[in-house]
Amino acid sequence: MNLSCNLYVDGEFEGIIHSQKEVNIGKNGHINGDVHTKRLVVQGFVEGSLHADRVEIKANGRVKGSIEASELVIEAKGIFEGSSIVKGASPAPKSLSNSKDNILQDKKV
Repeated sequence: MNLSCNLYVDGEFEGIIHSQKEVNIGKNGHINGDVHTKRLVVQGFVEGSLHADRVEIKANGRVKGSIEASELVIEAKGIFEGSSIVKGASPAPKSLSNSKDNILQDKKV
């Protein structure tokens, strides 16, 4: 499904959605497939790969799969099972445990 407008799903859908605007999955909504959109709001259940500038998983929302987004928001009681990639994020700093190991090695020398 290719759209240039907003989409609200409050039933079942299986397939691929491409929207240039917003996709909103209502509380009774269930999507099994891939979603490519500017903004995705999940209040129901989505199973698949999500690609968006912004993904919001609301309190009763559930996502199972992968998310690739510039912004990922998960409200309290929202559920996300899977993997995510935050586009444009800076690399994580070195872990604290590695820093402690380096300090201990420096003291032993």
